[in-house]
Amino acid sequence: MLLNASGCLDALTAPDVARQLDAFVTKTVTPLPRPGNPPVRIAETEAGMLNSIGLANPGRDRFLAETLPALRELGLPLWVSVGGFSAREYAETCERLDEVTIELNLSCPNVDEAPESAGEIVAACRAATGLPLYAKLSPAAWDIAEVARAVEAAGADGLSLVNTMRGLALDERTLWPVLATATGGYSGPALRPIALAAVYACRRATALPIVGMGGVTTGRDALELVAAGASAVALGTVLFSDPDAPGRIRAELETELELLGLDSLAAAEGLAHAGGVGLRSRPVAGPAPM
Repeated sequence: MLLNASGCLDALTAPDVARQLDAFVTKTVTPLPRPGNPPVRIAETEAGMLNSIGLANPGRDRFLAETLPALRELGLPLWVSVGGFSAREYAETCERLDEVTIELNLSCPNVDEAPESAGEIVAACRAATGLPLYAKLSPAAWDIAEVARAVEAAGADGLSLVNTMRGLALDERTLWPVLATATGGYSGPALRPIALAAVYACRRATALPIVGMGGVTTGRDALELVAAGASAVALGTVLFSDPDAPGRIRAELETELELLGLDSLAAAEGLAHAGGVGLRSRPVAGPAPM
């Protein structure tokens, strides 16, 4: 299954791109409207992109009254990214949603975080709704597997791995920070090995389904996240430069499976763990060992 990473696609502006996906993930919604951080809010780097958008959004009431009904017209399964600055704020938004999957944004590097732990926020949301809850975690956590176990125990139905990491870019001439907030969330190809490590660690730690994301630009990238333990893949930064990426990556993924002698994507899931933790695996076609 292919999704977009939250904030990397405006489905109402680019509905044809959104319909190439299997589900659409909204920009993060907060209880009150947010104008976001001051410009400059985007900076390109050698191997990715920094952003400091600051959760700009119209707020919960306008989202529910205007944006969500318009998104339903796309005919796609919808995931709503929920943010807040306390467990209560997260739970109040979750309580007002229906017929969607909820992705709890627990790890935005561009704003102050809620004082509660990820597990406490998930528990509050679990008490407020019976809808599917995915916890989006930060790769900067010292032990992301431990956080995954905590949100699983609190009632999460799945994990989204990973969010951006904090980074800094300096202007070539002045050596001042390019972004108005100095630091921002780093995404793009350089994030992929970090995402792979997080997916791998969390797959070993929990049985929760995982949406893997971070630096995916090719079908091979998507396949490696699945092999590490993801059951779905989200596309992020690549959508800014290549709106046709979903269809291209889907085709490349099929080619990669054929080259490896795998008859389905399910046969690749967890292959990186084969022989180590007893996950589903299948021998890959190739030359016999010497």
